[in-house]
This record gives sequence, C-alpha cells and structure tokens, in this order.
Amino acid sequence: MIIAPRIRGFICLTAHPKGCEQNVVNQINYVKSKGAIAGPKRVLVIGASTGFGLASRITSAFGSEAATIGVYFEKPPAEGKTASPGWYNTAAFETKAHEAGLYAKSINGDAFSDEIKQKTLDLIKADLGQIDLVIYSLASPKRTHPKTGVIHNSVLKPIGQPFSNNTVDFHTGIVSEITIQPANEEEIAHTVAVMGGEDWGFWIDELKAADLLAPGATTVAYSYIGPSLTEAVYRKGTIGRAKDDLEATAFTIKEKLKNLGGNAYVSVNKALVTQASSAIPVIPLYISLLYKVMKQEGVHEGCIEQMQRLFQERLYTGAAIITDEQGRIRVDDLEMREDVQAQVASLWLEANTETLPALGDLPGYKKDFLNLFGFDVAGVDYDAEADEMVQIPGLV
Repeated sequence: MIIAPRIRGFICLTAHPKGCEQNVVNQINYVKSKGAIAGPKRVLVIGASTGFGLASRITSAFGSEAATIGVYFEKPPAEGKTASPGWYNTAAFETKAHEAGLYAKSINGDAFSDEIKQKTLDLIKADLGQIDLVIYSLASPKRTHPKTGVIHNSVLKPIGQPFSNNTVDFHTGIVSEITIQPANEEEIAHTVAVMGGEDWGFWIDELKAADLLAPGATTVAYSYIGPSLTEAVYRKGTIGRAKDDLEATAFTIKEKLKNLGGNAYVSVNKALVTQASSAIPVIPLYISLLYKVMKQEGVHEGCIEQMQRLFQERLYTGAAIITDEQGRIRVDDLEMREDVQAQVASLWLEANTETLPALGDLPGYKKDFLNLFGFDVAGVDYDAEADEMVQIPGLV
C-alpha cells in the first residue's frame, strides 16, 4: 500500500515501515561511528520501542555488543492498516541486530502488568541468566495498577493556580495564549501513580527476588527538568511531581542493590520532540526556539546522540559516575547552558505567529514529529508501495 501521514492533533494515525527502518539504521550508524563503549553485555529495556528507550537499546547493542531484551506495548499491523511506529522500529532493530550476530528478543504487552513482568523474568532466566543494565523508559497516559486493579490516568496540569502562557500549534505555526486550570489532589495522585517510580521499583524487586540481576547491575530511568519558562506546566506541575517521585525511587532502589554492588540513577535528558512532549502546552514553542539556538551553537542533539553520550561519557567511563547534588546524571547540560537559555528567554519575549518563522525552528520541529512515525526521512521513496505487514523477528 501507499502510506501517507494521517495526522490528528499531536498523533499520527499511520506509520511508514521503511521510514521507521531508515530511522533505526541512521541511529545504528551513528552509534557505530562513535566507537566501542565498554558497557553492559546483557540489557533489559522497559519501554524499548521509541525515543530514549529505543536509542538506549541501539546504543547497548551496537556500542557494547550487548544482548538485549525489549519490553513495549505496540499495535501490530493488519491488512491495509499500519502498525504503530514502535512496532516497525523494533522489527528493524531486531533484524539488524540479528544480522550483526547479536541476541535480540522482545515482549509486547502492558509492562505495568504482573503477567508481562513474569514473562520477561522467564525469558531472562532461559536465555541470558542475569541482567547487567535495566533501562526504565516507559511513557504511558494510563496505568492499570497490578495490585489494586485501579485504572490511573495522568494529566498535564499546573499545581496550585491556573497557568497562562504562549504555545504554538506546530501544524499551522499559529502562536496563541493558553490557560490551563490547576490539577486537584486526585489528579496529582493519579499522575504520580502512572509516571512516578512505583512500577520501576516493582520491576527491580521482581528481578532481584528471582536472582536475575548480575553483581554490579545498574538501573537507569529518565527524567526532565527544563527551564523556568516551562516549569509551571512541567517541573512544578503534575508531571514534575511524578518525576520527583521517580527520582526519590532511585535512592530506594540504590539501597536495595547495595548488597549486589549495584546502583540506580535517574538521567535528566534534553527536551526533544516526542508524542508526549507534543501534547504538553508551551513545550512545542519552547522546543522550536531551543532547537534554533542549539543548532546555531552547534550543540543540538537528538535521542541517539543523547543516549550514546550518556553511555560513553557518563555511565561507562571506567571512573566514578558524576551526578548533581540530587544524585542525578545530567545530559541536559548543553540545553541548560546559561548562554543557550538566555537566548531562548530573549526570543520567547519576541515570539508570535508573524515572527516565529524567523526566530524559531518550526520546520525542524515538524520534521522531527513526522520522523517519529517514519515520515519525511531522507532516502525513503514515499511514492512506492510499502508492505505494512512487517513482523518482529525476535518477538516472544
């Protein structure tokens, strides 16, 4: 079938298998171009099919020649209907990994559930014995709690008082003011239940109890802080409260791993175009201005550049891991440079519908958004027939 993007809001309803494959190949080639990393050899990635999770899996495999197991929740293809992009990403990754002689298997299902956790433990036990690195990179709008059965839905809201600021519709380029009403206590609690650290803790507890964590095992989850411009809707909002919980969980897990000589970290990453970030008011405008500045300064990074740098320059240097005063690894250092943030803050004051084309990088934002779904990728013939019925070779 000929596959074109069908966009509704911040979601694209179609995905292109060849575009997703090319995206994965580009990321693999980038990691290989940066040289070998003295990293982990047996890696579990929870949330492995897109964004930072996918980039972590690619970096582990093609930077450290690691065996990888990926857990994700993606929609398979049907005749005449494309799969979700993470399905095609995973198919491409596992095909390339197998061609390179690397172990790569995966499990598709709800990572919050006890059933998927047990299925993963059984696979590790049967195939790898133990795990050296656990990456926790889940992004989901809701969670069915495995112990209580309660369905928790997350919200993206400020806390305490309404928040008003500018945002941009990245499809039209129209800048407008938006006001978001504050969350109530129940909404805050639900957001923490979905996006906080409890499930990460459950995974580590299960792996440790089954003796599936190797001596010295490390686990890393991902977070974001950002500047004062976005803090009301992000770091000081409901999602920030969840990230606080995630970061606190790292210290709890660290204690549990002490007797293994293991460790737990949160890595604070750069603002990037994802399905999740596209849904957060204010963030698309901030990212379009940030991209402009960081590209001009020559310090722009995407997911794969971030993760390759995390592994090579932070986690696996052979020296002690450097963290901030809260124990977090910072790979948002280039975004948060004083000169970068000063320029973004200045541009923010001038940004409107008329000036944004000159001040920001809206084309870069749109391109990255389409790339998430395998569209607008260089080297792909979008006029050619594409087979939507792609299968994942290592799916268990």
